[in-house]
Amino acid sequence: MTVLSSLAEAFASSRHVLSAWCGAPDPTNAALLAREDFDAVTFDMQHGPVDFAGVARGVPLVQAAGKPVVARIPVGDFTTASRLFDAGCSAVIAPMVNSVEDARAFVHFAKYPPLGGRSWGPFAALPASGLEPNAYLATANGFSLAIAMIETRAALAALDGILAEPGIDGVFVGPSDLSIALSDGANVDAMRADVETTLQAIVARAKAAGKVACCYAINPEQAASCRRMGFGFVALMGDGPLLRLGAQTAIKAARG
Repeated sequence: MTVLSSLAEAFASSRHVLSAWCGAPDPTNAALLAREDFDAVTFDMQHGPVDFAGVARGVPLVQAAGKPVVARIPVGDFTTASRLFDAGCSAVIAPMVNSVEDARAFVHFAKYPPLGGRSWGPFAALPASGLEPNAYLATANGFSLAIAMIETRAALAALDGILAEPGIDGVFVGPSDLSIALSDGANVDAMRADVETTLQAIVARAKAAGKVACCYAINPEQAASCRRMGFGFVALMGDGPLLRLGAQTAIKAARG
């Protein structure tokens, strides 16, 4: 097992993965969190200033701590999936995958033929894999994981088709966006009862399809709840909220 394939192997063996979530443009936070007891580190390129160069700088820092790297791309930017896998990411999350057609477009850039159309150029992934080129080509589709976000009513309606699409390895849910969708834009509340019910249904449908259910948790309590529901991958908060929580805890203790 290498750090590059460790996430796929965790999914295959049903080991729960707890990931840090980083939205800062400098990879310092990611490097620090990778040294804590997280199983992976996720970079968020959708919201915030993280760009491809920032992720590429962060990948070796996180891998040096023995942890795999995940990245969430901007909406519709499927072409970046290939570059992130070339840079050594173990999984890519694509937001707003609302149809089977969206899922197929994502897979095209995430997987090598015959599943997709990813072109050759794994400049950092190949040495990280420890494989010779043809062995990497033959096996990369299995450990370069394509994860589609389910966060709209359209995505929920198309969920079974998205899960059945060859090359989609799992689905990812953001409970805040899900709450907006379920309320038709009336409010955002990641802890609402209908959000929890929908999360449970997504887990059940993913498991029935033999795929991994993944989610973002806004706090430690929701992370524990998602784990109990059966989510195989949970991203805990973000580096900003985590820093604030740590600061608040430390200040409270310091002031008695």
